[in-house]
Amino acid sequence: MRTGEEVHVSETTARPTTRSRENTRARLLDAAAEVFAEVGLDAASVEAVCDRAGFTRGAFYSNFESKDELFLELAARVTSERVNAVKARVKAWETNPGISEGLLDPLQLVEQVLDIDGDDRLGILLMSEIRNHALRDPALAAAYLKQDGEMVQSVTQIITDIVRAGLITLRVTPEQVARMMLTTWESAAVRGAIAGLDYEAMCAATSTEIARLAQLIIE
Repeated sequence: MRTGEEVHVSETTARPTTRSRENTRARLLDAAAEVFAEVGLDAASVEAVCDRAGFTRGAFYSNFESKDELFLELAARVTSERVNAVKARVKAWETNPGISEGLLDPLQLVEQVLDIDGDDRLGILLMSEIRNHALRDPALAAAYLKQDGEMVQSVTQIITDIVRAGLITLRVTPEQVARMMLTTWESAAVRGAIAGLDYEAMCAATSTEIARLAQLIIE
């Protein structure tokens, strides 16, 4: 009986420890996202990340072996969140009666799908930092290309649904449209960040660029 009680206590106390560790990792990742976006991976220090998160170096190294490991996990989290955001909006599309009834503006809806929450200036800077390091890091490159492929696939599904609903006719394939729209959107967002635009102005700029592209690809 005592043995069973000891096991029960051990399992019970292990859960809070696990949750605490997860919370610590999450706070370190959040802090790293801000620091990496602000100064870049090379200039960012472990101390700066710890200070931003409110932890000691000991807490950092009990969760991550190095700054590079932290960056890889952060990149995976960021790209996963972006893909999941698009997929969630795809599901919302599938249950939206306005598609089949022709009541929705397809261009506006695609813009909404691409308007991923959190892509403010810091988000764009962080994604640019991830892309830059993916050019030199094979592991990060593989993760980035996988995320990029999932993004294209999700947006392609949206474009395909629009075409099947008879809302538009395209001059190119849905996949080509998806790739062009994602490229245009990201390019416009980066230019907006460089120009110092706020979030609303950045959204307006990307919408304008996508609208121009739509004029070329929609018959």
